[in-house]
Amino acid sequence: MKTCQFLRALSFIGWAMLFCPPPAIAENTIQISEDHLNNLGVVLGKPEPAKQIPILTAPAKVVIPPAHEYIVSASQAGLITKLNASTGDKVKKGEVLAQLDSPDLLSMQRLYLKADSDMQLGSLSYQRDKKLLEDGVIAERRWQETRSQYNAFASVVSEQKQLLEIAGMTDAEIDRLRKTRQLNALLNVRAPISGTVMEQMTVAGKRVDMLTPLYRLADLNNLWLDIDIPQERIGSVKAGDQVQIENTPVRGEITLLGQSVNPVNKTVLARAVIKVNQAEIRAGQTISARIIQSVKNPAFKIPNTAIAQNVGKSFIFIHTQNGFKVSPVTVIGKQGEESFISGDLTGNEDIAVKGAAALKANWLGLGGAE
Repeated sequence: MKTCQFLRALSFIGWAMLFCPPPAIAENTIQISEDHLNNLGVVLGKPEPAKQIPILTAPAKVVIPPAHEYIVSASQAGLITKLNASTGDKVKKGEVLAQLDSPDLLSMQRLYLKADSDMQLGSLSYQRDKKLLEDGVIAERRWQETRSQYNAFASVVSEQKQLLEIAGMTDAEIDRLRKTRQLNALLNVRAPISGTVMEQMTVAGKRVDMLTPLYRLADLNNLWLDIDIPQERIGSVKAGDQVQIENTPVRGEITLLGQSVNPVNKTVLARAVIKVNQAEIRAGQTISARIIQSVKNPAFKIPNTAIAQNVGKSFIFIHTQNGFKVSPVTVIGKQGEESFISGDLTGNEDIAVKGAAALKANWLGLGGAE
């Protein structure tokens, strides 16, 4: 009988120890002298207010927006006689990238000159019959026929000129052709935009057909970041969040969140637009991107060494006249050796940024205080 009573007493003590924490934890204060504080190596500092916090870091690929990429092709069949640009070169809009010797261009020029000659003859008849009509010499029917014929000539000239423009001739070159009447089989292929040559797709001396690709150009002033967000974290990311490329000053803004999950790596696409100078990155490059989010509630940045963990919770130590107050905080982000926290703080507190481990030992009753 006594043995049973003894066991029940031990059981009660065990339950009491389990549910009753040590006095230091219950009070959440640490009584400690300044001398002993120095011996523990405690360093004080203030929490730094933070308006943005890093949410996560994910792999990303630098891509060129489709609207900023162009294929320069041969507008006519011919022999490539000269290439003026190579991969990596920067070119300006209208700059001559290549020259082609095109017999088809000669035929088009002949048709244009013939149409222009016909229109000039038609113009003489037009002016003559117009005067005769005004003098009452000819009937109005004849004037209408002459005017209709002249308009037909002008329409053919306009058509042939447009074909030359499509072939790659400029207005100045067409005007010179009309004045000099000299045919030229050399066709200049010009850059449609100012940008960078991403790929040279042919070589000099090669015969090409119409629409054969010669160059791939891109405007690199605006780039995209295609970021792979783990599917379980996509809920914490939203359009408008800032993105920073690690180890560079380059920043962007998320403009699109994908609506499907990649079945291979279980990620969701988040696309960010880079709107500033991005000389530090290259199209096609795989990088590490940090997503940064603005916070509405007060948040602070402190060293990782200022945080003590206990029973799965985070605490910091706020300096008081008699020692330290143990204050619970929530870690809402991390970046390198710093953490971002929220809690009952104003930013004016002095906290232990070093020596938190020693204070934790005092708090839990694992060490003594003087």
